[in-house]
Amino acid sequence: MLYEIRTYTFKPLRGADWLALYRSEGLPLQKEFLGELTGFFTTEIGEISQIVHIWAYESLDDRIERRDRMAADSRWQEFGRKVKALDILVSMESRIMRPTEFSPLQ
Repeated sequence: MLYEIRTYTFKPLRGADWLALYRSEGLPLQKEFLGELTGFFTTEIGEISQIVHIWAYESLDDRIERRDRMAADSRWQEFGRKVKALDILVSMESRIMRPTEFSPLQ
């Protein structure tokens, strides 16, 4: 099992705008294509204006296949256009992590 940890940093005080759009349009599509969400977080202490979400995949090939299908979907493309129009994203980081043998997430 692999985990993708995606961190989005937004312009100050604008993360809630993205979160509202994501909750109503992005999340349902990601669940449809990517499967069950592993975790979703906002910063409580530390660098503010960040949102982190985690998705599980069987392998890198599984991730590529699922994300490619989602990227080809017109509804996901429309969501992307709406996010771009908000003009609030500062940076996005994606890390692929493999759990240790003693991790509760396998």
